[in-house]
Amino acid sequence: MQLSPTHRACFSIGTEPAAKRVVDVLTEVFFDGDAAVAAFERPDGQWDVTLHFAEAPDQAWLRELIVTSAGNEIADTLVFDIVEAKDWVKASLEDLVPVPAGRFVVHGSHDRDRVTPNKLAIEIEAALAFGTGHHGTTRGCLLLLDHVLKSSRPRSLLDLGTGTGVLGIAAAKALHRAVLASDIDPPSVRVAAENATLNHVGNQVRVIRATGFAAPDFARCGPFDLILANILANPLRQLAGPMARHLAPGARVILSGLLTHQAPAVIATYRARGLVPLRHLRIEGWSSLLLRKVG
Repeated sequence: MQLSPTHRACFSIGTEPAAKRVVDVLTEVFFDGDAAVAAFERPDGQWDVTLHFAEAPDQAWLRELIVTSAGNEIADTLVFDIVEAKDWVKASLEDLVPVPAGRFVVHGSHDRDRVTPNKLAIEIEAALAFGTGHHGTTRGCLLLLDHVLKSSRPRSLLDLGTGTGVLGIAAAKALHRAVLASDIDPPSVRVAAENATLNHVGNQVRVIRATGFAAPDFARCGPFDLILANILANPLRQLAGPMARHLAPGARVILSGLLTHQAPAVIATYRARGLVPLRHLRIEGWSSLLLRKVG
């Protein structure tokens, strides 16, 4: 496939925690694949953050975003250029090490041989879709899924807003049961289906394009014993009502994509629909929630 030149934006920031905070903000903003975001430590201890875009970004808007998330001094180091044609999404992921999360390990193809046999390996190819396992929200969901599976074996499962399909793949591998996965974004639907096949659960994970719970597939496959939804705070709050209606009594829900300060409002919204919180994980400034439907 012929690749086009890539637009690049780079800036420097002082410490690893500061770099992670800014990368988390940028990842949330560009989660739909508009940019590949990577951070690397320099020999002098400073960190460089780089964004690669298929199309020229709005430079003024991006500079203002850096000012808001990191300050004027950091934004002053921001530079833009155009670089040679290259698959920058793949390149940005190749340096990422396998990520353990309970019984699961998320890895790239370059680390396939590094996963121990006692772990459930989830191989995620580099792609323009959200959810590689290296983000705190995905890892939080996997840890909560591991926790749920220690005491129960849900029969009907939904991965809502599947992204790369990592959560649906994890559930299918652990339970050997059918999983319905949905996403609003057509490239994510394609990528998730490809990743399910890559992980040998293509016959168990069925990926559909859907907005919210509008598709008839949800009624046919539900009510669900477990729903995993790693999206964002506002969509999660809007989906609380329809999600509650698609849950079986006593069902579990794993929610993520929340900045830590957003979690209380999301918990309150779901509590009003009859879901009570069981666990709250905080990883790198992000919250992942486990809730149970009462009754």
